Amino acid sequence: MKLFDVYSLLDMEPVKAQGAYLWDKNGVEYLDFYGGHAVISIGHTHPHYVEKISEQLSKIGFYSNAVINSLQVELAEKLGELSGYDDYELFLCNSGAEANENALKLASFATGRERVLAMHGAFHGRTSLAVAISDNPAIQAPVNKTDKVSYIDLNNVEALQRELSSKEYAAVIVEPIQGVNGIRVASDEFMQAAREACDKTGTMLICDEVQAGYGRSGRFFSHQWSGIKADIISMAKGIANGFPVGAIMISPKIAAKKGMLGTTFGGSHLACAAAIAVADVVKSESLVENARVMGEKIVEGIKGVSGVEDIRGRGLMIGIDLSVPQADFRKVLREKHHIMTGLSGKYTLRLLPPLVIGEKEVVRFVEAFRATAAEMGM
Repeated sequence: MKLFDVYSLLDMEPVKAQGAYLWDKNGVEYLDFYGGHAVISIGHTHPHYVEKISEQLSKIGFYSNAVINSLQVELAEKLGELSGYDDYELFLCNSGAEANENALKLASFATGRERVLAMHGAFHGRTSLAVAISDNPAIQAPVNKTDKVSYIDLNNVEALQRELSSKEYAAVIVEPIQGVNGIRVASDEFMQAAREACDKTGTMLICDEVQAGYGRSGRFFSHQWSGIKADIISMAKGIANGFPVGAIMISPKIAAKKGMLGTTFGGSHLACAAAIAVADVVKSESLVENARVMGEKIVEGIKGVSGVEDIRGRGLMIGIDLSVPQADFRKVLREKHHIMTGLSGKYTLRLLPPLVIGEKEVVRFVEAFRATAAEMGM
């Protein structure tokens, strides 16, 4: 048997990692400015993380959600404190797509409605309903197509208000920073208008914080830059530093009923131990603030470089539009300067480094970026 060939693989196999660094099977060191697609929040193999997971695994790794698990309660309390949503409730699952599935299902339960308003350029995951509300025909199989979803452009306040002029929608779902679409930031005006329109029509505002959340933007959740609160918040990538954990935070105005949501593996003892360890480090090492400060330093360092046509984002979620194909630029960074980065479309480089990066890593990246730009004649 061989692997189902659906991934375009780089010719690089990491076998060891620590902090913001990777080593391949040949012993070559790489600076990780991709973070395993925004997953690595507290750095690779953080000692506290390794200790907590190892300790928990020696006790009990898994049992079903039919029994009490005090680690779930501990995690909920820590997330409430870190996020400022201590009056909300937590539901744990396994991934961002599953979190969005449950968020939409919950919004439909709460409102009794069946339509969803989503954004052009959105990406919410690869499960059935998540695909149906993601504006990407390439990942929508015939079974995913539905007439229950309408799309508007991100930051089009007029279209938002027009669509939400009646009590038709169960939910509006928005990524406050669109990741896959090249780091497109929702404006404060748009987010505030969404909150106001949802309040008027009894529509649930779902903020998809799967990629932008957990401190990456320089706030715990990226929608908090706009001074609003969501009714449901989905999250995943950064929660457990690589252990598969997804979650939704749920407004007090939505009442839980037995059996309305469920999962086999979500919120296991081992998953909670991993997520608790990450929460501990995010707080003790002030990683939310570090993301904001280091992000500003990166932007300042590459601002004005010839061939850089635009820089977008917040914190350590940065999109850079280049005058040359990003694949060529990225290849030089990886093969010559040993720096891993992400991509979006033909010309956009995406930076999603671990939140633990410091000035040394920023300087190394900026110098390599500038050298690559000069070498390519940008």
